[in-house]
Amino acid sequence: MSDAAVTRAYAYCHTVTRRSGSSFAQAFRLLGPERRAALHAVYAFCRFVDDVADGLDRGARDPARLLARWRDELDRVYAGTATHPIGVALADAVRRFALPQQHFADLIRGVEMDLSRRRYGIFHELEEYCYLVASTVGLLCIEIFGRRNPAAVDYARDLGIAFQLTNILRDVREDGARGRIYLPLDDLRSFGCDEEELLAGRYSARVGALMAFECGRARAYYLRARGSLAPEDRRALAPAEAMRLIYERLLARIESRGFDVFHERIALPRYEYVGLALAAWGRAQLPA
Repeated sequence: MSDAAVTRAYAYCHTVTRRSGSSFAQAFRLLGPERRAALHAVYAFCRFVDDVADGLDRGARDPARLLARWRDELDRVYAGTATHPIGVALADAVRRFALPQQHFADLIRGVEMDLSRRRYGIFHELEEYCYLVASTVGLLCIEIFGRRNPAAVDYARDLGIAFQLTNILRDVREDGARGRIYLPLDDLRSFGCDEEELLAGRYSARVGALMAFECGRARAYYLRARGSLAPEDRRALAPAEAMRLIYERLLARIESRGFDVFHERIALPRYEYVGLALAAWGRAQLPA
């Protein structure tokens, strides 16, 4: 693949990332150009794969076939024969940062779960889903960031699960409108909630108690992740810490609203994203 083709492919991935408006991009704005470009490629791949599940909710045809195409493209990435611009950029990033194919394959497997199920019976099932769709992304990112300590693997795993749990809590209303319930049914029963309350977007004291319980789970994963961050990785993993600060602030905002996510979508203003990202970078410069 020519250098010009790779450059165009990276530009395509950068456009995908910029247009998404994701807080993900805010966390690595201060990275060097090579690492930032690789992250754009990873993000673009994840975005396109995840959009397959979103397309299912919008009535898209044959999402399983679309995922199969991305799985084929992933094989071409590692064989050096990628054809899609995202695949071309990703192949270069894989070469530069030795990104394991298994993490990308696991992500696709997680998205496939969204094609086949709309309920999770127990937390262990939900935890596996969170790992597949979120921790895998973190495990790829820490290689690009340049982690050194093996404990960073535990850090990325727990942080990814915490992020996805936070997303699930924020999006209960939207998921319910699409007929999806991610909160474990076993937990619903424990708090006396029924599926119809969540599907209809009805807030109650029971629902608030359920949400508070799940929030506690997310906080436990954030705590475990912080405990796995080795001093020698603080600077390298500053972008991940920026994401942690952003998502923990979002979780705190959900808490401050009494866990009522049904009447207004809870989000952070852009200036908070930027401020928290800068705070994480600043902390990383302090002596360990």
